[in-house]
Amino acid sequence: MQLTELVSRLSGELVVDKADATINSVYTGDLLSDIMGHCGDESVLITIQNHLNTIAVCSLVGIEAVVICHSRPVPDDMAEAARREAVAIIVTKMSQFEASIALRDLESSSK
Repeated sequence: MQLTELVSRLSGELVVDKADATINSVYTGDLLSDIMGHCGDESVLITIQNHLNTIAVCSLVGIEAVVICHSRPVPDDMAEAARREAVAIIVTKMSQFEASIALRDLESSSK
């Protein structure tokens, strides 16, 4: 799935772009250690964690994009790190549950 489709499904705003992002799965979580253990390559992370450490985890496990829910602001240092580590950031008004439902068919459609 392309980022433009993710942004559309989430009624979101693309804050940091990654033109060549490949999204094949979705993971929803807020506990970074859980994300490291269960989220994989070519995925999108749905979370409320809007800080620098989120991007560090993304680059560690191969997450292509982060969806920040509840319109939480993206701090400058987080956006800088995302650009440096090539991780897209999308902000949405949706809750984690609503965003998960909006992307529920992603894994089945990419197989």
